[in-house]
Amino acid sequence: MKKPFQITLDQSVLDDLKKRIESTRWPDEIENSKWEHGTNKSYLQELIEYWYRDFDWKKQEDHLNSFAHFKATIDDFEIHFIHQKGKTKNSIPLLLIHGWPDSFIRFLKLAPLLTEADENGFSFDVIIPSIPGHGFSAIPQASGMNAKKIAKLFTKLMTAELGYEKFMAHGGDQGSVVAEQIALYHPDSLFGIHMTDIPYHHILTTPPADLNEAEKKYLAAVTKWQMTEGAYNMIQSTKPQTLAYGLNDSPVGLAAWIVEKFHTWSDAHGNIESCFTKDELLTNITIYWATQTIASSFRLYTEAMNDMMQYMYNPLTKINPFDKTGNKIEVPTAVAEFRTDLLPPKDFANKFFNIQRWTEMPRGGHFAAMEQPSLLANDIREFGRSCSGIDLEKARRMAHVN
Repeated sequence: MKKPFQITLDQSVLDDLKKRIESTRWPDEIENSKWEHGTNKSYLQELIEYWYRDFDWKKQEDHLNSFAHFKATIDDFEIHFIHQKGKTKNSIPLLLIHGWPDSFIRFLKLAPLLTEADENGFSFDVIIPSIPGHGFSAIPQASGMNAKKIAKLFTKLMTAELGYEKFMAHGGDQGSVVAEQIALYHPDSLFGIHMTDIPYHHILTTPPADLNEAEKKYLAAVTKWQMTEGAYNMIQSTKPQTLAYGLNDSPVGLAAWIVEKFHTWSDAHGNIESCFTKDELLTNITIYWATQTIASSFRLYTEAMNDMMQYMYNPLTKINPFDKTGNKIEVPTAVAEFRTDLLPPKDFANKFFNIQRWTEMPRGGHFAAMEQPSLLANDIREFGRSCSGIDLEKARRMAHVN
């Protein structure tokens, strides 16, 4: 049974954080390098000074607790989640799955837009879990907590725990990978899936000889991105524990590792605070710091790499390990393409997904729910209303909570 949960950090955690900031040893930096070599020192010092002197965690804590938080044990694993009911009777249930290096806070601007009724009286019940090993969900104590297992946990959360017969799922970043796994292995529980990314493993595990010119161009772009921006992925996929010692011990190191991604992956045009406030950035970082989940958050990358290597270097493997069913997803799928994300041609995506909607957004980046919540909310609503001819009245009855 789900139990109400309140976010409360002990003052000792906040006091220790300040002491560690005080003792920071700052590295040098090449003059005028800006963000070219990683997180810009002058901006990071500005952010850390704000964290130390002005950031009000208790104010942020009150905001977080204005949402309805719960914990539930699924298959002996404790999951933290927000369950925010829609403003209309029999709202459609929508599972929102975050990625890395964000957390459930990715969706705090989006959720109120989706729970409000539109002009047709259409709204969503919004469920936002913390991925295992992130935030306030439990930390896995053994290997094997991969996207497929998380998909099973989240499906059981929605159906067995919350009583929904069917639901929609939306994901970005790692959330897209988990949403895909729900569609592959639990399709009967879904109305549809909505994503802001097509997982890279599809292009990376497709033989180059099977690609057309547009797809080869996309593969080249992904390969270039990996060589210029993908260092974090390689270390988190191969030697995550080594990196974790430094980031779990140094709040400045942790902030630098996370903030760089919010700067580079957003539609910020060099000004990170055109997309995110200091309070938003630091609330997310403080959650990672206080829960000591940076190490465990890396492991989803390690699990994915283990599966990738098994497939790519084992000549006996015939089916992509991310889809041991060997099937194309038949669940209706929508994709919202935001400007800074690297997405494949629609025809390539349609080889793996039943693409019913593909929207090219005029602005926004990787953290779309935080950057452009209205654009994303509208696209999710439109897909929810039209999802491959779903009868919404029937959908509401099927989604009824026990």
